[in-house]
Amino acid sequence: MLSEQTIRTIKSTIPVLEVHGTAITRRFYELLFTRHPELLNIFNHANQKQGRQQTALANTVYAAAVHIDNLASILPVVKQIGHKHRSLGVKPEHYPIVGQNLLEAIKDVLGDAATDEIIAAWAEAYGVIANAFVQTEKEMYDLAEGQTGGWQGFRRFIVERKVEESEVITSFYLVPEDHQGIADFEPGQYVSVKLTIPGQSYTHIRQYSLSDAPGRPHYRISVKREGALDGKPAGIVSNYLHHNVKAGDVLELSAPAGEFTLEKNEKPVVLISGGVGLTPMISMLNTLAEQESNRSVTFVHAAQNGQVHAMKAHVADLARRHDHVRSYVCYSAPTELDRKDGAYDKEGYIDLFWLKSFISGPDASFYYCGPVPFLKSVHRILKEWGVEDANLHYEFFGPAGNLEEQDQPSEATTSV
Repeated sequence: MLSEQTIRTIKSTIPVLEVHGTAITRRFYELLFTRHPELLNIFNHANQKQGRQQTALANTVYAAAVHIDNLASILPVVKQIGHKHRSLGVKPEHYPIVGQNLLEAIKDVLGDAATDEIIAAWAEAYGVIANAFVQTEKEMYDLAEGQTGGWQGFRRFIVERKVEESEVITSFYLVPEDHQGIADFEPGQYVSVKLTIPGQSYTHIRQYSLSDAPGRPHYRISVKREGALDGKPAGIVSNYLHHNVKAGDVLELSAPAGEFTLEKNEKPVVLISGGVGLTPMISMLNTLAEQESNRSVTFVHAAQNGQVHAMKAHVADLARRHDHVRSYVCYSAPTELDRKDGAYDKEGYIDLFWLKSFISGPDASFYYCGPVPFLKSVHRILKEWGVEDANLHYEFFGPAGNLEEQDQPSEATTSV
C-alpha cells in the first residue's frame, strides 16, 4: 500500500504530466534503447518511429497518477497491456530496467522541478504498479502454457497455405511443426508472430488477429500489406510476409492472447469493421454463425472498394445460409465495376442514419475495429445514438489511443 504522502505527491504531478508526459516517455525510450538495445527485439520499431508507443505510455502513466489512490480502477488496463506483454515475451526482470530509465527520464525532462520527494514517490508508486503487472502476467503465462495445447514463449508453425483475399490482404494458414495439438482461443484474440528478416539487426514481432473461428486444426491470420503512405515507409513485416514467406516456411507464434472477445449473452450482436479491421470480426462472425442460437448478428464492413474488400464472398455466403446473420457493405470510393454489380449498400461513410435503417436500436453489443480515425468515427456515432458504455467493445491495432478526440471523416475512416 502507498502512503498518504506518496499519494499526495503523485497527484501533485498530474498537471506536469499533462504537459510533459510525451516528452518524458520519448526520453525514456531513448535511454532504454541506448542502454539495452536487446529490447529492440521485443518492441515494435514502427510504433516507436511514429510516436504511437510514446503516447500510449504517457497516457498510461497519466492514468496511474490520476488513479493512484485507487489503482484497482486501472486493473482492466493492466490486464489489456498484460496480454500484449505476455504475447511479446516481457518478463519480470524487465521491470526494474524500465523503472530505472523512467525515473531518469522524469528527472531529465523536469530538471529541478523533479525534486527528491517526487522521484522517491514515483519510485514507490512504480514498484507497486510493476508488481501488479508482474503478478497479472504470471497468471497469463501459467494459463498460456498450462492449457491443453498451450506453450510458453514462441512455437514453430508451418505455413500450410497462403490465400489472397484481396489486392492487399493475404491469409496464412498455420499448423504446428511438432504436429501436436494447439491451444484454443476466444474469437477476437490475436497471436504474436516473430520474424528474423535478412538485413535487419533485430527480430520483429507483430500481433495479428486470428481470423477464423476456434476449434480448427490450424490458426489463420490475415495480413494487410502496408505500402508507403504519407511519408511513412512501407511495412517491413507485412511486406516480408506477403512477398517472401511461402507455403512450407516456418513462423514462430506466441499462444493466443487478448481481451477483445465476444461476451457470452443473448444480446443482438453488431460487428463493424473498417479495412483489415475485419480480421477479428470474421473470427467472431464465423463463431456466431456456427452456433445454434437465435442471437441476431449484423455484420457491417467499410472499405474503399471491392478491390481491397477481403472475404466478401464468404460473409455474403454466411448471410445467405443463416437466417440470424445479416451483412451490409459501405464503400468510400467504389469502382465502376462495383457500381455495375451493385456490390455495396452505401457509398461514402458509415453514419447513424444508415445504421438506424437496419439496426433495430442501440440495445445491442457493438464490436468495432479498424484504423484509429474509423474507430473514432464509429465510437462517436454510437455514443450519439445512446449506446451504453458497457455495450461498446473496440480494439486498437497497435498501442491504445483515445477515442474521445474528434477527427473529421477522411478516406482513412473506411480503409486501413
